[in-house]
Amino acid sequence: MVKRKQLDANHTLIFTSHFPYNAKRISGKLALLGIGGNIGDVIRRFEHLFWYLKRSSFVNIVETAPILKNPPFGYTKQDDFYNSLLLVETKLTPQALLRYVLRVEKVFGRKRSFQDAPRTLDIDIIFYENVKIASKNLTLPHPGWMKRSSVIIPLAHMERLI
Repeated sequence: MVKRKQLDANHTLIFTSHFPYNAKRISGKLALLGIGGNIGDVIRRFEHLFWYLKRSSFVNIVETAPILKNPPFGYTKQDDFYNSLLLVETKLTPQALLRYVLRVEKVFGRKRSFQDAPRTLDIDIIFYENVKIASKNLTLPHPGWMKRSSVIIPLAHMERLI
């Protein structure tokens, strides 16, 4: 069952059976993942992603946020995006977690044609514990997260914060 709550003209919260979700912590480092997409049935894809990650030995889903439908930024001549957040526990290092989520994106049909292009699934590491990294492949915390409604609005609906 999907429920929708209109926040304003550009933002709608969407509640599904697994967005939001809360579980007990097991062990491991906490990482906040941002997920997004705007090609195809993104809400259904998020539900599939939830179960894919639940079966993963690399991450444990601790909490999810409601899904936010919001306008694109950067390249704006495309459909609205659906975004949410996943708080996960992992024993992977930040770099190994990045390699893992990039592999998951490919499993879900992600193609990289140009920056801010439409996509089936995008997974970003927003935070990883209190780690700060500035490398060619990974910047933590994710740059600009505090300016994106796609992060701020779902984050406001989460119980646990890193």
